[in-house]
Amino acid sequence: MGYPEQYLQFIEKFNDGEYYECHDLLEDIWMEDKSDKFLQGLLQLSVGLYHQEYGNIKGARWMLGNARKYLTRYQPVHWGLDVTRVLRYIDECEKLLPEKDVISYTEAKAMTFPPLRLYVDTSC
Repeated sequence: MGYPEQYLQFIEKFNDGEYYECHDLLEDIWMEDKSDKFLQGLLQLSVGLYHQEYGNIKGARWMLGNARKYLTRYQPVHWGLDVTRVLRYIDECEKLLPEKDVISYTEAKAMTFPPLRLYVDTSC
């Protein structure tokens, strides 16, 4: 299957930790079909991680929860992506979020989430 170039670029930017850019890449193709909950889930995931980076824990928690809600129906694999693995990652990240709404930028930068590298199986 030929995937949209923005989707493949999203995967690269995600793996580089450039979560703001991830959002921009997928938003354009999601806007063409707002019923696509897979793309919306990936958007929410990247926004949640972006919020965490800057200490907005409440926003991170909200976006990661939405990402889980949207991506769950696409298990185990969709568009060549191991969605089940992504959902496990979301669960792990949520467990590491502090019980606060906001933390300082310094605290946020000191937080470590488990690593996740996304791969697209182009044979799917």
